Amino acid sequence: MPNIHPLEPTRADARTAETLAKVRRKLGVLPNLFTTLANAPAALNGYLQFGEALAGGRLSAQQRELIAVAVAQENACGYCLSAHTALGKGLGVSEAELHKARRGSARNAKDAAILAFAQQVARDRGNVAPSEIETLRKIGIDDGLILEIVAHVAINVLTNYVNLIAGTEIDFPRVDLRVAA
Repeated sequence: MPNIHPLEPTRADARTAETLAKVRRKLGVLPNLFTTLANAPAALNGYLQFGEALAGGRLSAQQRELIAVAVAQENACGYCLSAHTALGKGLGVSEAELHKARRGSARNAKDAAILAFAQQVARDRGNVAPSEIETLRKIGIDDGLILEIVAHVAINVLTNYVNLIAGTEIDFPRVDLRVAA
């Protein structure tokens, strides 16, 4: 049972109801994350605006989903792990790639470095040694991309924490948080 119940769109104020309707039109469904966030319209709108801004960045849609999977695994958020696994598959990310992302790894060195860094940022709450930044730079990840990765960690930490605190009911195919060998 949720700790914070999703807001029924019919009980939302007109502006929030319209925001939820836009989400439903865009996604074809209205996931529980959004109706939970709708309890705080400022949080819902902030999340949507931040997500839209990040979607225009340099990371590909697949890389963004892999970061979301890696961070959800790090934070033990079953809702986000399930949601982003489904979204990743919808973008053509293979089961093997998703499994690697959960371990902070990938099939190519650059993506592996991005995912390992994202998990490290989440795990160590941003306390990353300068040598780690230099390692990223040596493989071609510049300061702008480093900051974009940090921003993706931040937006995913937001949804991880919202779902963990709210006890959001998973409305995607459930993914077990235990990582198989």
